Amino acid sequence: MPDTPKPKSVTYADAGVDISSGDRAKERIKFLAQKTFNRNVLGGIGGFGALFRLDLQKFKNPILVSSADGVGTKLKIAFQLGMHQTVGLDLVNHCVNDIAVQGATPLFFLDYLASGKLDPQVTEDVVSGLAEGCKANGCALIGGETAQMPGFYTDGEYDLAGFIVGAVDRDKMINGQGIKPGDVLIGFPSTGLHTNGYSLARKLFFEVAGYKPTQYVTPIKDKAGAALMKTHKSYLHVIQKLVAAGLTTGMAHITGGGITENLPRILPKGTAAQIELGSWPVLPIFEHLRELGEVSQDEMMRTFNMGVGLIAAIPAAKFTRAKNLLDKAEEKFHIIGRIVKGEHRRVQYT
Repeated sequence: MPDTPKPKSVTYADAGVDISSGDRAKERIKFLAQKTFNRNVLGGIGGFGALFRLDLQKFKNPILVSSADGVGTKLKIAFQLGMHQTVGLDLVNHCVNDIAVQGATPLFFLDYLASGKLDPQVTEDVVSGLAEGCKANGCALIGGETAQMPGFYTDGEYDLAGFIVGAVDRDKMINGQGIKPGDVLIGFPSTGLHTNGYSLARKLFFEVAGYKPTQYVTPIKDKAGAALMKTHKSYLHVIQKLVAAGLTTGMAHITGGGITENLPRILPKGTAAQIELGSWPVLPIFEHLRELGEVSQDEMMRTFNMGVGLIAAIPAAKFTRAKNLLDKAEEKFHIIGRIVKGEHRRVQYT
């Protein structure tokens, strides 16, 4: 009777997961992450959990503030252009803004990067953006997860998400409860879409208009892909200036949902926001998107930031001080409306 052939030894690589390649990428990640460390980071990258010491000299009565988010379908443009260096920066800045508007100082950041097959160069590009963002915002990239999931993601694509933790002293929290009728609303310019509204923008640019990502688009004076990939701006430093000077009663990061849905999140009962359309320059990309799809004003205002990435409420009596501070810091801003009495916490456009 013939010998039965011995079955071939199957490895994890045969299933599509290259552990060796992953290990090499992780070594590079460690190097990039360690450049963001400060004296409060305990241990290095590679433990089962990241360790961070809360500085109780700096925070006497600390409240931890956290946020988690992703880059969304902006990643689709990154895949098309092979441009991966800025999406990590987008993610960090988005998460930083979310906690900074509550007065929090960013402490540390963790990321989740998942793909079907790990590409070490793409991974390094993404993580370099994360590290750049963390360093610029003064927080440490102390850990995360890099997952290979063959068969789950299309070749050449990945998903990216992040989690941030910050701290603020209880008596310095900014939660909007101090907002009152008469407060002045000032808007700070965005750089573009930031990380929201990309499903509609991609449809209008690439399906309706038929643009190629590398095509120059005259109405926006830029290439289609480059305009859509403009980095999500961090407002941390201007927020810190306003908070330190005690000049703001509430701030809203204008993300998905636009001004229409984000500003009401900080309004106390009995107030509404009155926003004056035309009081700030709308970026050309938004005007062009509206024209391409004949999109209604209401739809534009609740899908895109429309050129305003951050709104701060300033008591009328403190406005001159706030203006002087911002002018001295060379921070651009526009007076875009006021807080008024209202039974429903909503935005009214005039």
